Amino acid sequence: MKILLTGANGYIGKQLLYVLVEQQGHQVVALVRSKRRLEVPDHLKEKVEVVEGDLLDQDSLSSLPEDIDVAYYLVHSMSATSKGFQTLEKRSAMNFSNWISRSKAKQIIFLSGLSNDADLSPHFQSRLEVEKVLRQSRVPLTVLRAGIIIGSGSASFEIIRDLVEKLPVMVAPKWVKNRCQPIALRDVLFYLVGVLAHPDCLGKTFDIGGPDQINYKEMLIQFAEARGLKRWIFTVPVLTPRLSSYWLYFVTSTNFALASSLVDSLKNEAVCKENSIQQILPRKCLHFSEAIEKAFHVIEQNAIISSWKDALVSGVLNTPLKEFIEVPKDGCVKETLRMPIENREAVINKIWSIGGRNGWYYMDWAWKLRGFIDKLFGGVGLDRGRRDPTLLNAGDSLDFWRVLLADKENGHLLLYAEMYVPGEAWLEFRIEGDELVQEATFRPKGVLGRAYWYALYPVHHFIFRGMLRKIVKTSECE
Repeated sequence: MKILLTGANGYIGKQLLYVLVEQQGHQVVALVRSKRRLEVPDHLKEKVEVVEGDLLDQDSLSSLPEDIDVAYYLVHSMSATSKGFQTLEKRSAMNFSNWISRSKAKQIIFLSGLSNDADLSPHFQSRLEVEKVLRQSRVPLTVLRAGIIIGSGSASFEIIRDLVEKLPVMVAPKWVKNRCQPIALRDVLFYLVGVLAHPDCLGKTFDIGGPDQINYKEMLIQFAEARGLKRWIFTVPVLTPRLSSYWLYFVTSTNFALASSLVDSLKNEAVCKENSIQQILPRKCLHFSEAIEKAFHVIEQNAIISSWKDALVSGVLNTPLKEFIEVPKDGCVKETLRMPIENREAVINKIWSIGGRNGWYYMDWAWKLRGFIDKLFGGVGLDRGRRDPTLLNAGDSLDFWRVLLADKENGHLLLYAEMYVPGEAWLEFRIEGDELVQEATFRPKGVLGRAYWYALYPVHHFIFRGMLRKIVKTSECE
């Protein structure tokens, strides 16, 4: 089918795009405000058409093709501004409804918020208003109402993670005792695809949620247990919604507008009141603990590195070496180094020969010391055995790293740390044009992880810069 995907560069939209194209084989028209915000891999470009348009501007939708079969509505304006997002969402829905009524579409699929309380927050009221507007079009509407979605990179997941990993002791407002029914990202995607062109789903509204009904306090505690952390949460009645919003804003990585909307919504319980979707699309959804485990498995495999980030760029230091320091919104700290190269093949061979008896090219005694310390704490240490660089493949061990990606033809090597470290760490080498890019990423675990990074950052900074220079300069001599 030919499918229109609005909100294609959002968290759910990006995940759904790959499922629709790679797994389902559909043709997708991706609607975004700016094409620069959506990168489509080369192998998908034949089946993905990226179209620029703004749902707040009716005229900008004229470039959309009208011969679509189904449209996904995955847009919201909750984080755009702390005031007036309801007006923006209604206008977007009305413009979309007017346009799609002129198209050949046979179904609209809308991912909405889950709440069945009588006294709804402005956010949930806005979601219901969008549903009403979309129903006014001539195209049958299918609504999926979901609560907190558990997956690496989602706003809810990263906020929970921030709270748990940054705060050993939390003083929380009374809303943490409200119940919710979290659902795993993979289950949301299953339902989004499952209702596609399904005759029993046209014109229907479904609640979707995982098997667990827990309160937000229990969610935080279970998340901490999954991460091996001990956390204490005390509830107090004095935190107003505004104070709670500031609390989320300063402690987590969200902006204030989004924090305010989220806090206002937490007064409503997000649990399913009906389960009719199971009769049409039977599914054994993941428990909350399983969803957390799956999310962190994806993180470890580096399949998803959240794009929800705010980069701080330090500029150019000691040309020709360029340095960029990023503090991503998902809690990682990233150091990116770039240096021009002359002999691409020699550089790749140098990277593929790293480790083992060849060492790490710069301050190798420090790497040996790190391996020795790792052994003392029960880690894997360093393996100084002889290794054939031509046999380096994904899944291999490389000293105290695990190889996640080894694409020698394109000069891309990605390593995941298996040494004892309070968090997750990656080391990446890749060739981009006439530059070698070396990227070190660390996702700290709790307070100890953050103390570890900032204590050792000067050492890591010095070693990684020296290693990059050594790789490039010794390659020029070959």
